[in-house]
Amino acid sequence: MDAMIERCAGLDVHQETVVACVLFGPLDKRPKKVIETFTTTTSGLLSLSDWLSSFKVTDVVME
Repeated sequence: MDAMIERCAGLDVHQETVVACVLFGPLDKRPKKVIETFTTTTSGLLSLSDWLSSFKVTDVVME
């Protein structure tokens, strides 16, 4: 399967936390992976937004 997106994220949403995984890198190489956990409080979700923006994520999917 060919890679189509250079910067994407997956979110696993729980009652008290959101686990986020970002995959990024050139399409012709294996992507780098970074995983982080955030709380579902307003400040935690704002931190998640800032974190995703710092990686310049263009596409997000969630479970």
